[in-house]
Amino acid sequence: MTHEPQAALEVDRVTLELGGRAILNDASFTVNTGEFIGVLGPNGAGKTTLMRALLGLVPVASGAIRVNGEAVMRGNASIGYMPQIRSGLAGRRVLGRDFVAMAADGHRWGLPHRNARIRADVERVLDLVDARQLAARPLSELSGGERQRLLLAQCLLGNPRLLLLDEPLISLDPRHQTGVVELVRRVQRELNITVLFSAHELNPLLNSLDRVLYLGNGRAALGTVEEVITRPVLSRLYGSPIDVMRVNGRIFVMSGDVEIDKLDHAHEGGDGHEHEHDHGHDHAHGSAHGHGKKGKHTHNV
Repeated sequence: MTHEPQAALEVDRVTLELGGRAILNDASFTVNTGEFIGVLGPNGAGKTTLMRALLGLVPVASGAIRVNGEAVMRGNASIGYMPQIRSGLAGRRVLGRDFVAMAADGHRWGLPHRNARIRADVERVLDLVDARQLAARPLSELSGGERQRLLLAQCLLGNPRLLLLDEPLISLDPRHQTGVVELVRRVQRELNITVLFSAHELNPLLNSLDRVLYLGNGRAALGTVEEVITRPVLSRLYGSPIDVMRVNGRIFVMSGDVEIDKLDHAHEGGDGHEHEHDHGHDHAHGSAHGHGKKGKHTHNV
């Protein structure tokens, strides 16, 4: 007797609205337990809104969402969440271990005696992400990739079954991007948990993801890279002609002669993260894929 894989996430004819605009429109898809899903799509396509809906922070206009078979609820302990706001961490003098423990304490400062269970859980997650040495150093002395390691540790407190990671690669250089993706993949396999990992660009995730969830134009397409990252599917999601180029094991999603993730960045006011991220991409793409003409459009910010 064969068992169907259990669904970690079921989105059933869901419409999500933000400011009167349908971000998702009658979307349905199912993510299985233990899958690593890359969540992609143009800016404003609803990657963050979807994650917030799974957390019960954005109401569903119609349809239903189930997480591990249960209706969505706020404060769901089975979900670990890494939001996209991280700008204030670089200057913090707090030690890595205390930073992780704050999440276990519900962000209460200066709690004098954490109980043994919380202390044990903090040590467990530090070990999971191989951050014992980082735990004794202040955040201000850590690289962006090292701080991401501690943020991931926070997400793993309390043994969640689903991780929602909202753009964890923003502002990291390519080497640190690779390190973060590989770390998440290792932990995900070790714990057999489900990961939704949103990103501006597919390439850092290519070797780790099981399937891609691409959002755009109110629609959602979930499938393998071969099924989803195609000219017809992406053209439908962007609402304009898109080309897909495969060069030396990398994939480039193009609008005319401009790479899509560059185009997105060129139109962001942002808070500085995006610009840092662009500089990281200089090293990743400028010389790597040899398409000089495409690279030139990257920095019209």
